[in-house]
Amino acid sequence: MRAKLAAAWTSFMFLYVYVDILNFFTPGVIEDILDGRVFEFDLSQAFSTAALTLVAIPILMVVLSMTLPARANRIMNLIVAALYVPVSAFNAVGESWLYFYGLGVALELIVLALILRYAWTWPRTAPSATAATSPDRETVRAQQQP
Repeated sequence: MRAKLAAAWTSFMFLYVYVDILNFFTPGVIEDILDGRVFEFDLSQAFSTAALTLVAIPILMVVLSMTLPARANRIMNLIVAALYVPVSAFNAVGESWLYFYGLGVALELIVLALILRYAWTWPRTAPSATAATSPDRETVRAQQQP
């Protein structure tokens, strides 16, 4: 489950970043950035810090998904993925290239739904040590047959 969550967060992060990078090719975007504006926001240290935070969280979720204890991992993934649903949806607000942003946001939301599903269905109890170390039925049968 940890690897699935880390892979999903990696996919989300790439989508999230590449939608922004590909947006630079939209006419007028670079000019607006050079004029000190992104979307409706003035470029400032506060804006850049907020943008870095929004990108850093999915990056950190890759590591946290692999290292947190199961219970904390499950809870953290449920909370963070749920919080990123409206963040991702906001990225399409007011955009003129609706197909581009619509696809980007749809793909991000699909990955977030997958993360939520993985975290929600994470087994709440670990298998017992006996079950994990005992041979399965097929192995026992194969050993019993002459």
